Amino acid sequence: MTAMDSNISSLDKSRWLYLSGVWLIYFVFGLMMFSLAPVVSVIIEDLAITSTQMGSILGAWPLIYIIMAIPCGAFVDRAGLKLSLFFAALIMALSGLLRALSYDYSTMFFSVALFGIGGPLISIGAPKLIADYFVGKERGLAMGIYITGPAFGSIFALSTTNSIFMPIFENDWRGVIILFSFFVFLSSVIWIYLSKGIQIKNSEQNKFNILRQLIIYWNLIKLRNVQILLLMSVCIFFYSHGLFNWLPEILRMKNMTLTQAGYWASLPTFVGIIGSILIPRIATPDRRMYIFFILILSAIASTILLIFDWLPILSVGLFLQGISRATLMTIAILILMESPGVKAEHMGAAGGLFFTFAEIGGVLGPLLMGKILDISGNFDLSLIFMTIITALLILFFWYLNYNNKNYTYRN
Repeated sequence: MTAMDSNISSLDKSRWLYLSGVWLIYFVFGLMMFSLAPVVSVIIEDLAITSTQMGSILGAWPLIYIIMAIPCGAFVDRAGLKLSLFFAALIMALSGLLRALSYDYSTMFFSVALFGIGGPLISIGAPKLIADYFVGKERGLAMGIYITGPAFGSIFALSTTNSIFMPIFENDWRGVIILFSFFVFLSSVIWIYLSKGIQIKNSEQNKFNILRQLIIYWNLIKLRNVQILLLMSVCIFFYSHGLFNWLPEILRMKNMTLTQAGYWASLPTFVGIIGSILIPRIATPDRRMYIFFILILSAIASTILLIFDWLPILSVGLFLQGISRATLMTIAILILMESPGVKAEHMGAAGGLFFTFAEIGGVLGPLLMGKILDISGNFDLSLIFMTIITALLILFFWYLNYNNKNYTYRN
């Protein structure tokens, strides 16, 4: 623990209040991120759009995320955590309100795309708060707590939209989205109250040098391990975003009601919460590659099993999806951290590269799933295509493992 960390820990005793505020904003982030998934079929009919267009809508915010990640990071450093997370919640609330007011493809696309500005502010701001206010074992605990926020938010959206809120609003999806937007706005007000003790901290990042940063990015991209992991990140997010956004609709087409589909679609997230806590703990450096390979196999198996209509097989597929979707990214980042040539002081840049590339998959996954649905009329072909994408991870894994062994042998 450095002297600075010690001072942070001893001076600010409100850090757990700050963490609860971050958790709340991350909860509504998950809520709004998956607010459309349970009512995809209703929105398609109401707006008179195709499944391809719906897929592009679901992938709109990751597209903007790619563009805004670096500017939002600079904004967080300059404006501070209090204002950054407040603006993040306001932007997400506005995105929800505009979704409810949308009347065609273009207006809905813009509304969801706006979420891509609020998203980076929270996903960059939350780890920064952990780094600024927590040290040692507390830091690990705080990370474990806040990362459950979006998972519980998505569970809430999937399990309550059709079972509780749609009946209350007489099957008016717009009313449900407005209610969710109000929840997001309320979180911004609560955050301002909880974070009143947060001060803007001086940071070396304020002396941002774009040329120096570009050199760091270029040096990272030249590393073979980084190249492989960036390609893997695209496949991982293609799998996670594509499958999760369309999962309620996939289940609905297996003769489930919208309510049943919502409940079953929340199962992978429940499993994922447990997996995200347990698996990284056992993925020690000597076991990490083996566990990574098992998770890849789980992802492949889940896409195959989701083709079947028989509930016991389908349940196994949903379970495997939850385990793999929640932890593939985490293990990949841990491998990235320990890759030869990736210095600790450049891990922020490496993480930024990882998520920038990953969100390419986040855009393409929902879009291509919708396009294939339009062509084939069901999700079987989409799931076969998803299986091919996840199978590519085996090839990348083999190359990554081969590269690591060569590096070890040379050194």
